[in-house]
Amino acid sequence: AAAASPAPRLCFPQRRERGMAQSAAPEAGGEATGIDAKRRKLIAESDDIATLAIHGGDQHDPGHGAIFPPIVTATTFVQPNLGEGGRFCYSRVSNPTRHAYETALEALEGGSFCTATASGMAATALVLELLSPHSHVLVMRGVYGGTHRLFEKVRRQSMGLDFTYLDLNDVEGVRNSIRHNTRMIWVETPTNPLLELVDIPALVAGVRAAEAERKKTEADVLAPGMTPCLFSDRILICADNTFATAWNQRPLRLGVDIVMLSSSKFIGGHSDMTGGALITADDALAERLNFLKSSVGAIASPFEAYLALRGLKSLAVRMERQCANAQKVAEFLEHHAGIAEVHYPGLPSSRFFELCRRQMRTGGAVVTARLKVREGEAEVDTMRRFFSRLRYWVLAESLGGVESMINHSATMSHGSMSKEERAQVGVHDTTLRLSVGLEDAADLLRDLKHGLEG
Repeated sequence: AAAASPAPRLCFPQRRERGMAQSAAPEAGGEATGIDAKRRKLIAESDDIATLAIHGGDQHDPGHGAIFPPIVTATTFVQPNLGEGGRFCYSRVSNPTRHAYETALEALEGGSFCTATASGMAATALVLELLSPHSHVLVMRGVYGGTHRLFEKVRRQSMGLDFTYLDLNDVEGVRNSIRHNTRMIWVETPTNPLLELVDIPALVAGVRAAEAERKKTEADVLAPGMTPCLFSDRILICADNTFATAWNQRPLRLGVDIVMLSSSKFIGGHSDMTGGALITADDALAERLNFLKSSVGAIASPFEAYLALRGLKSLAVRMERQCANAQKVAEFLEHHAGIAEVHYPGLPSSRFFELCRRQMRTGGAVVTARLKVREGEAEVDTMRRFFSRLRYWVLAESLGGVESMINHSATMSHGSMSKEERAQVGVHDTTLRLSVGLEDAADLLRDLKHGLEG
């Protein structure tokens, strides 16, 4: 009888079971291996973010016992013999440095799978590959301008996707907006830049109820031009957790299917790397995302993964200081005569304050404010006068670094949107997004006061 065909060899490392440490790779010295495996098993039992940020995932170095995973730049890996693959085979598929970072991030978010991408936008583009052409997506109103650009100016044309923007806190409105071809809910909480929150448990409950009702009342009807996909019977909920990070909230534990991160921000934390990530605890989604990331290839490089993992180690201590500073900045700006409005969910005056207390650890490390224009002064002159008088705050794109940065939303984060589109979501020419850093809070407040009162 002919011998049975061997099982296909996987070209990526096996993921550890949720809550279990991955078994140690063979190393010289059995006693050291046993100690290392036991140590990592104990660490895997911790659920504290500060501990997971440092020790989470599979970060051991089986070759030399390095205390920090080394940068492995190899494109390919030697195979012992035909059909006898090692743990890694090709770096687009898997890489030791990226693997250490991905497993750390998945542990932090409470998932079982993570794929690190070349940027946050690459992660957003990749998750849309889960959908069939002509699918319908519900989107939180007021999302990041780059997300809006990808949805409206790329995927609407290239995939025929249809997007509806609404307040996802209106659960009844969400249920009424779900169509037979609705395949995804895109959650951004807090939103960029107005820091609106979404009640994730309430949204999840409403969507799951609508999903069950849809299955009862109709067959799997496809819109014209649609083709079946693996998740045609599901409504996937994806949460952009960039602003909050797992330190503030863990959306997977609140019921969402996928978490998206721009790790260029608070994960890296030092304004020196670009990256993104997708994390899930769903086995079917993990398998499909693993296939898609290898097929599309928009993966994080070993060097970017190394920088992100290095930054991740200090996430908890950075977020604690930055969020505390942000609270003081928000309170200062709320009572300053030169400010027209302040957006920060950690303020008791915010309509999201009670939700923030239930769902997040703090109000976050970002504050958004709108400058008040002086009588007879043009808006642009108000802005330039303010920026010219700052010493520590810098005018720059992005956020989440150790330094305090101010983003001019109309020309930076939301520059791809028209003035009318920006006005619809409340972003004006004098709207500023402040990413609060690690500096002494008193110095930051003095600097803002000097800029506002000049």
